[in-house]
Amino acid sequence: MNKKKKLDGIFRPKSVAVIGASSRKRSLGWEILNNLILSGFNGKLFPINRKADHIHSLKAYKSIMHVKDKIDLAVIAIPASGVLKVVRECGKKGVKGIVVITAGFRETGGAGILLEEKLMKLVRKYNMRMVGPNCMGVINTDEDVKLNASFARVRPEAGKIGFLSQSGALGESILNHAKNLGIGLSKFVSMGNKPDISGNDLIEEWEHDENVDVILMYLESFGNPQKFTKIAKRISRNKPIIAVKAGRTLAGARATISHTGALAGVDVATGALFAQCGVIRVTSIEEMFDVSKAFLAQPVPKNDKVAILSNAGGPAIMATDACVRLGLKVPEFSKETQAKLKKVLPKEAAVSNPIDIIATGGPDRYEAALNILLKDKEIGSIIAVFIPPLTIDAPAVARVIAAASKRTKKTILSVFMAKDEAEEGIQILKTNSVPVYLFPESAAKALSAMVRRRLWLDKPEGKIKRYNPNINRVKNIIKTARRDNRRALTLQESFEVLQSYGIKSLKSLSANSEEETLSNARKIGYPVVLKLDSVKASHKSDIGGVMLDLRSDQEVKEAFKKIKSNAQKAKIRWSDCAILVQEHISDGIETILGVQHNPSFGPLMMFGLGGVHVEVLKDVSFGITPLSDVAAKDMVRYIRGYPMLKGVRGEEAIDEDALVDTLQRLSKFVCDFEDIAEMDINPFLLQPKPKSSVALDARILLTEL
Repeated sequence: MNKKKKLDGIFRPKSVAVIGASSRKRSLGWEILNNLILSGFNGKLFPINRKADHIHSLKAYKSIMHVKDKIDLAVIAIPASGVLKVVRECGKKGVKGIVVITAGFRETGGAGILLEEKLMKLVRKYNMRMVGPNCMGVINTDEDVKLNASFARVRPEAGKIGFLSQSGALGESILNHAKNLGIGLSKFVSMGNKPDISGNDLIEEWEHDENVDVILMYLESFGNPQKFTKIAKRISRNKPIIAVKAGRTLAGARATISHTGALAGVDVATGALFAQCGVIRVTSIEEMFDVSKAFLAQPVPKNDKVAILSNAGGPAIMATDACVRLGLKVPEFSKETQAKLKKVLPKEAAVSNPIDIIATGGPDRYEAALNILLKDKEIGSIIAVFIPPLTIDAPAVARVIAAASKRTKKTILSVFMAKDEAEEGIQILKTNSVPVYLFPESAAKALSAMVRRRLWLDKPEGKIKRYNPNINRVKNIIKTARRDNRRALTLQESFEVLQSYGIKSLKSLSANSEEETLSNARKIGYPVVLKLDSVKASHKSDIGGVMLDLRSDQEVKEAFKKIKSNAQKAKIRWSDCAILVQEHISDGIETILGVQHNPSFGPLMMFGLGGVHVEVLKDVSFGITPLSDVAAKDMVRYIRGYPMLKGVRGEEAIDEDALVDTLQRLSKFVCDFEDIAEMDINPFLLQPKPKSSVALDARILLTEL
């Protein structure tokens, strides 16, 4: 699909002005102009320097207003104090795009924040687009443009990768690493403070760019996660998006009252976001390039079953361990495949998977084994591992692997574990689009990422269910809490909120005295549960505020007195308390449904095995709202304890459809009400059909006003 590019002024300028161009070598103005010249920019260049007549043998101009020609792109590398003046001139000149290299804006705080706000007002006033400020620049290696408007000393080769980096300092290392690996880039953008052009703008720009096949991102923060989710979900269906997200820990985490708040964090939210929109998350720049070169060269595997072929037992075991650890399957070959392998390999060879053709195995054995593996319909991919003995022709082995890759739709990755001795073979593989790695673990990580993409592509997009909740009832509950100047809802109020959204909770009756409690217990029918209902008791069990399985009037009386005593010991005023009487239910699996409002991502949902030990077990999964049916089902099936939900040792499976529906109802609630800071439904008791799963306890905390 051909769409008109929104950022032509940045990526496809016909003319570029370098404001702050300099004849002083190694200055930013000199490096930028020098890179534009050396890259062979297919357009006009205009150095802007109020003190020079010529720079780099090009005529220099006192200001951009002195240039008679039309200017598409201005690269600004002058002190921050002069930026507003030249940006205003760019606007009057009709410049389409600006790249502000200069630092000294929002990243410095105080006056820098105000300066950046003024800068953005000018950008909007003159309808320009801006990369930066505080960035390294932009690069477009496309043959018809050849733009290197950056101060990077490394000049990348042309390729099919679009790379956006939030770190200018890291940009140089990224470009250098890509060049050392022989990986080319189509576009590179150092975004800087990104008040205008963000990662969302760039991946949208590259969605229909025929010169970008894979999108790579180094991120330190999200600007608009909700917008990113929508865009990335669409684009990742057509192009792999691979991301490194820095800042995996939450420094200075605030205290939380909910289990969800204690278990959630920035990194958890990022992981949930990426998972729901098909972005492949990696842990390092090195892994990012390992994964990207696999996507650039090979088809996505049809399944997660991998065959491992090696001429040494140790590396074969390393590859197997790495694959299994990363969730790939290394299945034993069928009897038919093993029989075929035995015919072409020596009797000492292992043929079950992994295949060890032993150290004397050369190109002939690799070729024979590969021919058999290519015909095995159960296998989706092959990792060919080679340690080059002095007696084996490494280039010949490489040619065999490359030839096999050309005649199959299976994914083939290679591992050559002696770089210097096998350099010629490595180059043959690279030339023939077979990714080659130094160690088996790197190949396994790349293959695992490709399989994750296969699962994403095979997954239906999912639907957001529509519900008709009693919103007014919830509004009134929240209004009452706000009027009483409290953030926490009572347990009874929390149950009413759940019921308003069609989430079943146990029948509960509230009481303020022993007599009323006894009367309510008789109405509900024994056995019953008594719970302290106070906004001051966030974790009732910890202070002895819950009494279970009460079967008589006498037990209820004793439980009431004990709860009252425990509340007073915890220094909770009894006048602020009530006693909630509930039916006692023991059958079912205790789980937790939770929400925490993340300042960057919005409501973050959690599901997992629940009860009092939730923070110890930590068997939980997370999702970003709004939650589709597919995303909700993924949350349920992600936890380690999922087999328990399916039924073990003759037990019935829980009603999974009802659980998925409940998660979506909870998602609808927290999307409707931005007042919700934290929330736990714990335990949420799961039961098999036709019984109903039900909330036994709930805690809702409102945002601060």
